[in-house]
Amino acid sequence: MPRAATPAIAALVTAGVPHEVLRYHHDPRVESFGDEAVAELAATEGVAADQILKTLIIELPTGLAVAVLPVPAKLSLKAAAAALSAPRAAMADRRAAERSTGYVLGGISPLGQRKPLPTVVDASAMAWDRVLCSAGKRGWDVALAPDDLVRLTDAAVADIRAPG
Repeated sequence: MPRAATPAIAALVTAGVPHEVLRYHHDPRVESFGDEAVAELAATEGVAADQILKTLIIELPTGLAVAVLPVPAKLSLKAAAAALSAPRAAMADRRAAERSTGYVLGGISPLGQRKPLPTVVDASAMAWDRVLCSAGKRGWDVALAPDDLVRLTDAAVADIRAPG
C-alpha cells in the first residue's frame, strides 16, 4: 500500500474514514492561507466559505490546544478557553505551533498531529454534511463529515466564534 502524502491523510486512511483530498494552487506569496483556500475551493468545489475550516493553535496555561472554526469567523479566545476548561487562552507562537503539530503554518491540520492536543471544533461545523480542513500541506484540503473530524480529534464542540 502506498504511503499517505501527509500524516493527516494517513490518520484518515488508518481510521477508515471516508474523505476526499482537494488540491488547489497555493501562491507562495500569499500569507492569508484561509482566505486563499476559500477563494480557490468555493469557486472550484461549490462549497460555502463557512464549510472551510481553519486550524488555529492556542496556548492554555496547561499547554497548547487546537481551535477549529470557519475561515471567515474570528476566534473568541475566551470561548475556546472555556470549552477546554481553561481560565484563559492566547494565540500560540508560530514556531511552537509548528514544532508541536509537525506541520507548517498554512498547512496545520487538526488531524495527524505529531502529538494529540486538546481540541475544540466550532458548533457551526456540525450543520454541514461535510467540512473541509487542511490536509497537512499548503494547497491541500480534505473533505470529511464533521462527526468524523470531532471523533478523530476527540474534540469538544462549542460556539467559539467571536461576536460580530
